[in-house]
Amino acid sequence: MFTSSQCFIYIFAVLINKVCLQDTEEGFIGGSVILPCSSTEHPLKQDIYVHWRDPTGKIVFDVIKGEESLEKQDQQYKKRAVPFPKEYERGNFSIKLIDLQLTDAGKFSCMISHTSEEKTVLLRINETKLENGSNSNGGGKKTAPDAEMSSTVLLVCITVIGILIVVVLIFIFLKRKKFALSSYMTTEERLNIDMNEKRV
Repeated sequence: MFTSSQCFIYIFAVLINKVCLQDTEEGFIGGSVILPCSSTEHPLKQDIYVHWRDPTGKIVFDVIKGEESLEKQDQQYKKRAVPFPKEYERGNFSIKLIDLQLTDAGKFSCMISHTSEEKTVLLRINETKLENGSNSNGGGKKTAPDAEMSSTVLLVCITVIGILIVVVLIFIFLKRKKFALSSYMTTEERLNIDMNEKRV
């Protein structure tokens, strides 16, 4: 059974993972970007089930029993989501999204069914059109909005951590106070019993 401190640690870890440690990739209009998704487990080909979804829940790409499954793929991603099938047995289910558009921006999810893992990748699209000879996989200088977004995420992380630390300290203080109060009452009760025994 979980104690309250174990529950707190679990919730804290989940919050930090969701808010602070999310993968973020940047691409340019007309360029391409790799959306990473991997697992430490190396499954057999027939056990591989992976489902990529876009921010609105549309099917970006599916891998069923280790094979591409394009029947239900959303039209928006036809011939734009490129897998790396030779990497599947190594636990790498990343895809390359090509011909990026502004509408591609948002949080993509990669659900790895055979391990019950879900990875999320935040895709940012730089409004600058890709020029010939430029790096098509992002990696350029951060623009002012990116720097502002990074500082906002950092501020949110620090605020969440600060609030959680204050809550833990209050919890510890109240628990110690309750323990001290119960110890005091127990001692007082003992004194009353001792005094009653002396009277008899």
